[in-house]
Amino acid sequence: QEQLIQSGGGSVQPGGSLTLSCAASGSTYYCLAWFRQAPGKEREAVATLGGGTTYYAESVKGRFTISQSNDLNTLFLQMNSLKPDDAAMYYCAAARYHGYCGPNRYNYNYWGQGTQVTVSS
Repeated sequence: QEQLIQSGGGSVQPGGSLTLSCAASGSTYYCLAWFRQAPGKEREAVATLGGGTTYYAESVKGRFTISQSNDLNTLFLQMNSLKPDDAAMYYCAAARYHGYCGPNRYNYNYWGQGTQVTVSS
């Protein structure tokens, strides 16, 4: 059974750091991504891996890093220099597609349960 289990997140002050993790099981995923959704806003891609390409949303470039564990079973999102605008529910996402999935949420079939990130002083 395909499953993505998230951990990490929480509350941090502006300028702080957090790391999100997403443990993937049940299949081999070739596209992996982190999305976020703030109240009243659309779900947006934060960072994606797939097809030999890494994508970052302009708003997080230079601050966030997406990576995988050596065994490729865990996806990470390292978030540095967090801003209040980064506060949202964060979701990991995956697809078995061999290629570039990019920031389109509809390219991803499997989703984690979500984890809240709060940035406030």
